[in-house]
Amino acid sequence: MSSVAIIDYGMGNLRSVAKAIEHVATGATVVVTADPAAVLAAERVVFPGQGAMPDCMRELDARGLRPAVLEAARSKPFLGICIGQQMLFDHSDEGDVPGLGLFRGHVRRFPSDARMTAPDGGRLKVPHMGWNEVWQKQAHPLWAGIPDGSRFYYVHSYYVDPADPAVIAATTEYGIPFTGAVAQANIFAVQFHPEKSAQAGLQLLSNFMSWKP
Repeated sequence: MSSVAIIDYGMGNLRSVAKAIEHVATGATVVVTADPAAVLAAERVVFPGQGAMPDCMRELDARGLRPAVLEAARSKPFLGICIGQQMLFDHSDEGDVPGLGLFRGHVRRFPSDARMTAPDGGRLKVPHMGWNEVWQKQAHPLWAGIPDGSRFYYVHSYYVDPADPAVIAATTEYGIPFTGAVAQANIFAVQFHPEKSAQAGLQLLSNFMSWKP
C-alpha cells in the first residue's frame, strides 16, 4: 500500500486530511510531517493549507520546505488543497506575494460589486463558505466515480485564475464562475476541502491514493 506525506507548515487542517485518507486507504502509511526528507521519501504528497497566503508562504520557507514541495510537485502524485492550490500559482493578490510558480496565473479575490449576487437576487457573502456544485471540465482519474455537479465544501475569499485554460479541471459558480480544480501532469489541486465533503470528497481522496500519473 502506498505511503503519503501530508505537509505540515503550521497552516493546515492536517488531522482531518490525515483521518480522511486513513479511512479510504486502509493500510497506507500516512505521515503528517514538516521534515523535507520525509516529504521526499513518500510515494504521494498532499499539500493542504488554511489561512492567509502571506503567512503560508512565510511559514513554508521558515521550515525549509520549499525545495521539497517543488521536487514533490515535479515527481510524485501531488494533491493541493485550498491554500495549497493557491500557493502553486505565480502570484496572489492577498498580500501581493509571489507563489511557487508551478502554474502560470494569479490568485484573485472575489469582487465586491453587484456581480456577487445569487440567482434570486440576494447578495452573496465573502468568504464563500459552504457546499457548492463542482462542474468537471476535463476527464481525469480523480473524478472517477464522482458525478458531474457533485457538491463539495468550500471556505475561501480568493480563487485561482490560471493563465492557461487547459489546466482547469473543474469550475464552480459563486456570483461569478471560478476555477474549482486544476490538473497538470502529476499535480491535481482543488479549492474545496475534500476531507470535509462527505462521500464525494472521500471518493476523490481514494482516487488520489490509487492514481498512477
